[in-house]
Amino acid sequence: MVGNKGITDQIKEDNYKVFALLSQYLNHSPDFIHEDEIGEIVKCGVTYEYAFGLLLASAFGMDTVDNAEDKELFNKYFNNMLHKLDANEFYDNQYYKNIKIPTIKIGSSELKYETYKPFEGFVCNDIMQTAEGRQIPQIGFFETEFSFPAVLENDRIWMTITPNEIETMKEAVDQAFGNVLTFGLGLGYYAYMVSERVNVESITVVEMNEDVIKLFNNYVLPQFKNAHKIKIIKADAFEYAQKYMSKGNYDFVFTDLWHDVSDGIDMYLKMKKFEKESPDTIFTYWIEQSILCYL
Repeated sequence: MVGNKGITDQIKEDNYKVFALLSQYLNHSPDFIHEDEIGEIVKCGVTYEYAFGLLLASAFGMDTVDNAEDKELFNKYFNNMLHKLDANEFYDNQYYKNIKIPTIKIGSSELKYETYKPFEGFVCNDIMQTAEGRQIPQIGFFETEFSFPAVLENDRIWMTITPNEIETMKEAVDQAFGNVLTFGLGLGYYAYMVSERVNVESITVVEMNEDVIKLFNNYVLPQFKNAHKIKIIKADAFEYAQKYMSKGNYDFVFTDLWHDVSDGIDMYLKMKKFEKESPDTIFTYWIEQSILCYL
């Protein structure tokens, strides 16, 4: 990975420009690209990703034909940024196949399915950083509508199990072993996937939201084949890490407390400080690769 000091000013400017444009798109109009528009361009023999990129660049006011800077930005970023995903690949995920989410509300928390519209864009993986320091967001879309489990807090999406969560947790799932500690419960995706591993003996989950714990215990955990491996502790993650983590003989710790990089950096750095107290434990963090791009 290239350190920030080794990145040229021009590349830093390009990175900033791409992230600013995507932030506007994802926050305000992620579903403005429609199937008929994509279809017309694809008829010319290009990929769905290329067609999606052309429409996105046009919406950003970029001239990828006559403007050399815009053309270079498109080639350097868009070609490696956009991905048409296969819905069946994700619906075949073990959690999606085996866990059914009811529509239920407890307190201010609501459990339900949300959807991505056809060709709606969303973050689908960690930021990819090139050898020269270009930071390329990973944006996915589906050709058809895609449903995913979610927890809403005061009618706002708070926790989800989307392709992004599935992709960015793969490594932490595959590496887990022994006695596992995880900070953050959500819908129990990580706990479920890790509980299915034969080399995992126990999973301790630290979560402070009582409504989320109730939703999970009543409607999700009973569906887990290896529910006996899982223990839920209602506590603040940082207080638990400070007082109890080093005493728990944990082999593997996974932290997932933040929504994205913007609110994750400070919590990531805070949690990292506790690693020295458990030198024999392996620590992993959700979207760490993306967070490190900003440090």
